[in-house]
Amino acid sequence: MARIAKGTPGAPHVLIVGGGYVGMYTALRLQKQLRRELKHGEVEITIVDPNSYMTYQPFLPEAAAGNISPRHVVAPLRQVLPRCTVRNARVTELHHGERWAILQPLAGPPERISYDYLVMAAGSVSRTLPIPGLAEHGIGFKTIGEAIHLRNHVLAQLEIAESTDDEEIRRKALTFVFVGGGFAGVEALAELEDMARGAVKYMRKVNPQDLRFVLVEAADRILPEVGAEMGKWTAEQLRGRGIDVKLETFLQSAVGGFIECSDGSAFPAGTLVWTAGVKASPVVRNSDLPLNERGQVKATEYLTVEGVVRAFTAGDNAAVPDLTQEGMFCAPNAQHAVRQSKVLADNLVRSLRGKSLKPYAHNSVGSVAGLGLHKGVANTYGFKIKGFPAWVMHRTYHVSRVPTFNRKVRVLADWTLALFFKRETVSLGSIEQPRAEFELAALSDAKPRDKAKEKATENAA
Repeated sequence: MARIAKGTPGAPHVLIVGGGYVGMYTALRLQKQLRRELKHGEVEITIVDPNSYMTYQPFLPEAAAGNISPRHVVAPLRQVLPRCTVRNARVTELHHGERWAILQPLAGPPERISYDYLVMAAGSVSRTLPIPGLAEHGIGFKTIGEAIHLRNHVLAQLEIAESTDDEEIRRKALTFVFVGGGFAGVEALAELEDMARGAVKYMRKVNPQDLRFVLVEAADRILPEVGAEMGKWTAEQLRGRGIDVKLETFLQSAVGGFIECSDGSAFPAGTLVWTAGVKASPVVRNSDLPLNERGQVKATEYLTVEGVVRAFTAGDNAAVPDLTQEGMFCAPNAQHAVRQSKVLADNLVRSLRGKSLKPYAHNSVGSVAGLGLHKGVANTYGFKIKGFPAWVMHRTYHVSRVPTFNRKVRVLADWTLALFFKRETVSLGSIEQPRAEFELAALSDAKPRDKAKEKATENAA
């Protein structure tokens, strides 16, 4: 039985589902626009997310490579949103027609809450395929936890290769496969390849030539966001670094860590990273909101839910019409999400005050991507930039977009320190099983006591 939570009587209650880009930035703007109403209890805002922080995902590759501390790519929701109620829970069911949602907290029974206005900003999850072995051996790359795990895993594979003379084990450990040639896949691959090459400089048995990085992409090019010409240039640059870029190729199997591709290649790999697209969060399927064939919430140009009153949506879980391209929808990227959140918040305030809404229209300024230290590619405002200038542009743009002044300063501090000190290449994989050593010690201490007890029992008999 779900417990029923009650808000302030008579005050409009805004429920924001999701604490990512759209959720956090919408709440941040609502705090500013409704400062007086929030202070006097005339409106209430609740933001629901399983995590207590928002992750700035464009910095995940740098966090995985050790260029930025993982703590500096996340923004704590309670600190950023002091005037909102932050609930760490999952929305398991939502009925907008009756204005209620069921929340499952991290601990305890489910809870039913009522609301007046809805912002569906649940975002997306990795889109996987029923490929044999993928679920058992694949590593995603959408969360800070996955970025930290991938960093530790890659460094641990290098340690395995350094610690054995078995050629089969070494070959498998030193083979790293990335599936998906979009921003996430290419940037993660490039940063981690750069990190691995730096790490093996301190090893005796492993040389940079022993490393094998493979990028598998189903399309005929990578990084479509920067255009065909720059995508081709990026592929050539990666190949020049010894990376095997397989275009128009599919992953067919990963059973037992043995990779099989549609181009006929087959080889063992100790690392398989899956970045081949995203899909709307499962939360939207557990609601009565209208969805399209891709499982996204149907949105209008005003960022309201199609055919529904007092409901707004944006970001990866929404199909938002792109007014700059007839018949197209906005791409699921951070550039749109941040800008949509501003329009969404403003329209929600207008709705509360009985004013007309404004449409969302944004011409893309272009895209930038980092390809490791001092390397990048950019296509902005029609200008195509490569190498070091593009890398500087990439860092400049993203540090300007990372939320809160606190985080900007910390990221800049990380980068500044990196100018004077070499990158840390220590694997802390043990943090993923922090009790393993203690359990082993406890079990070894328990055995002598058990034997003494058995001997005492025999003597008594």
